Amino acid sequence: MKNLTLVFGLVVSLFFLSCKENTTAQQIKLISPEEVYDAVRDNQNLQLVDVRTKDEFGEDHLKTAQNICVTDDDFKEKVAKLDKNEPIYVYCRSGKRSSNAAKILKEMGFKEIYDMEGGFLNWESQGLQEKN
Repeated sequence: MKNLTLVFGLVVSLFFLSCKENTTAQQIKLISPEEVYDAVRDNQNLQLVDVRTKDEFGEDHLKTAQNICVTDDDFKEKVAKLDKNEPIYVYCRSGKRSSNAAKILKEMGFKEIYDMEGGFLNWESQGLQEKN
C-alpha cells in the first residue's frame, strides 16, 4: 500500500511539473536580424515589440513593430495585453534592453520569446528593409 501511494504521488508530481513546463518559455531564443526579417515578411500580424523609448521609436523602427518601452513603469501592464501563447519578438538599439525585456516576458509566462541579436543597430548594418 505504501508503494502504491508513493507511485501515485510521483505520478501526480510529474504531471504538474510537465504542465508547468508547457506554460512558460523553456528558453529565450537569440535570433539574427535576418531571421526576424523572414518572420516579419511571412507574418505581418507578428507580435513584434520595440522596447526602446518613444523618442527612439519615433526616429526609426521596424515597420510592423509596436512600441512598449521596457524602462517605463507600465511595461508589464502593457505587455500583459499581448498573447502569451503566440511567439513574441523583441528588439532594442543594441540588445541589452531587449534581453531584459525577454527575461521579464519569460517570468510573465510567455511561451515563445525571440530576442533580435544586436538590436536595431545590427538590423541596419545588415541593410534589411522592413523599416518605417
